[in-house]
Amino acid sequence: MKKFVAIAGNIGVGKSTLVELLCVRMGWEPFYEPVTENPYLADFYADMDAWSFHSQVFFLANRLRSHYQLAQHPSSVIQDRSVYEDAEIFAQNLYLQGHIQQRDFRTYRDLYEATTRFLPPPDLVLYLRASVPTLLHRISHRGRSYERTIAPDYLQGLNNLYEQWIDNFTLCPVLAVPADDLDFVSHPGHLNLIIRKVEEKLTGKEEVVFEPEEVARAAED
Repeated sequence: MKKFVAIAGNIGVGKSTLVELLCVRMGWEPFYEPVTENPYLADFYADMDAWSFHSQVFFLANRLRSHYQLAQHPSSVIQDRSVYEDAEIFAQNLYLQGHIQQRDFRTYRDLYEATTRFLPPPDLVLYLRASVPTLLHRISHRGRSYERTIAPDYLQGLNNLYEQWIDNFTLCPVLAVPADDLDFVSHPGHLNLIIRKVEEKLTGKEEVVFEPEEVARAAED
């Protein structure tokens, strides 16, 4: 049976890399974040208070479209970042920072909740959990110039929102991956362990966790 897996997690945690590695090993099709140019971005960076709402609505529309297309896809797929993160993490963060006014945020949430109610959820959300030092280390190593100014406090704020979201997410099963401890790029054994846990979760096993002992053994494989 075809499966739809979404990989969630903070900036720099390794979502795109894991999508690529899993698809190569499992023979599934990868779908990365849409590269559609947001026509509001220039205005957004010039005046975040005025344009955050417009920019987030654009991103949400694109993410909703992608989610629907993936749900209809004839083969198994893995998505880099879910539609839920747009609203629960990034729009929420802009609202908390005061860049989206309460009236606009309520309209945004109403739109998000009404539309996602009609979307079939993924079969699994794979949540990559990492501390801020790990995120900063990985961000520095991938060398994207526009990410050099990301502050630790900003990443911590996003991490807090991720944890709140994942604790209350019930639309589909969730597998939390301890990304501080698992280096699936350098250690093939870590990737093998993640694949095994994903397969267990997709076959309906309820309690699937990464025990410290098996993580340590996997590093030696």
